[in-house]
Amino acid sequence: MALRTLGKEETLAMRSRLIGQSCRLFYSDDPVKIVRARGQYLYDENNQRYLDCISNVHHVGHCHPSITKAAAAQMDLLNTNTRFLHDNIVVYAERLAAALPEKLGVFYFVNSGSEANDLALRLAQQYTQHKDVIVLDHAYHGHLMSLIDISPYKFRKLAGQKDWVHVAPLPDTYRGKYREDHPNPGQAYADTVKDLIGEVHMKGRKICAFFAESLPIYQAPFQVLIYEVQTGFGRVGSHFWGFQLQGEDFCPDIVTLGKPMGNGHPLACVATTAEIAGAFTANSVEYFNTFGGNPVSCAIGLAVLDVIEEEDLRGNATRVGAHLKVLLTELQTRHEIIGDVRGVGLFLGIELVTDREKRTPATQTAALVAKRLKEEDCICISTDGPWESVLKFKPPMCFSMEDAELVVQCIDRILTGYLHGHLHTIPLSADCVCGTSLPTGRLSIKMLVLQLMKCF
Repeated sequence: MALRTLGKEETLAMRSRLIGQSCRLFYSDDPVKIVRARGQYLYDENNQRYLDCISNVHHVGHCHPSITKAAAAQMDLLNTNTRFLHDNIVVYAERLAAALPEKLGVFYFVNSGSEANDLALRLAQQYTQHKDVIVLDHAYHGHLMSLIDISPYKFRKLAGQKDWVHVAPLPDTYRGKYREDHPNPGQAYADTVKDLIGEVHMKGRKICAFFAESLPIYQAPFQVLIYEVQTGFGRVGSHFWGFQLQGEDFCPDIVTLGKPMGNGHPLACVATTAEIAGAFTANSVEYFNTFGGNPVSCAIGLAVLDVIEEEDLRGNATRVGAHLKVLLTELQTRHEIIGDVRGVGLFLGIELVTDREKRTPATQTAALVAKRLKEEDCICISTDGPWESVLKFKPPMCFSMEDAELVVQCIDRILTGYLHGHLHTIPLSADCVCGTSLPTGRLSIKMLVLQLMKCF
């Protein structure tokens, strides 16, 4: 039976009736109904094309023919429980191992970044036999209860902070407690973490892990968990993984991967050391995941790796990302409302402020710019940051020079209207497109932990 085609209003009415209201849509005041996509473009029910600056999940481009071909071929042949022996999972693990530091050679495949982060937390707690965790302020690590507990972005709106969760200030040199004018911000932020560790030790406990999203950390007296769900698989351009930006001498203890792995197909994994994996095995409790690493998922994952290499998408992220960042920096010189431009590769953001000196977040303006880009220019972009004052760029990796120039031209036009009083504000409750993941500072966490190590 073929699926019937619904009009947009009927789809909205059915969604309102059948889908939980906490599952919010992008542009909830006037949602875009997307019916097909290709590359970096989305198409609505009227065949209107939208430039997609949001979908980092569709890493190599929407509906890439090589990905859909691999998925269909494997689905036509076999897809089964992952406890049957099959080539795809080991071939895929071998490919991932070749792209990671040598010590990260053991893999657990799952279906989502949330599953991966939950398992990573279990691995760290089993290995260290401790429970306490340090996380960064404003962090979000997933929707499972174990991850809500370590996500300040979420738990502050819910049951509050557990006594085993310790929140360190984000090492943000633009808006944080210690900024670029501080003589040694790395040491200052390290001291705040040192104080947290001291408080835990005074209670007779120890830290099991430092959990950081998309940011690198150096050796520490606890397990280091890196969340590469946003920046992995070449998005930063110069390197395959975000943590590699800190140099060849750095290697985390556990890395979680997700979103871009399957180009929209649910695929994620945890990579760790043989020692940590061994401790997890030694607890005598079997771990299995019925669908994690199934033949179809791994065939898709392998195809994604092939496309990244064959189409030089890392090189494209480097070239287009650098061009986009230059254009945004030039835009900053013309518009006082742009307080900061930051990021690397095709993971960039511009922070809007109402006052550059005070760095007051321009939350309403950021929301309206995103709204007008959608309505006037058919460009989809998200807002991000603790105050939703950052316009965030994380498009598919096939994003082009022309796409970058178009987006900046449109933002320039909208902000010029703001300068002349033509950009009207909207209520804070008006929803645009929200995220929670763009780092707000430019201070390397490696620097933070290197400074911290001096305290032991």
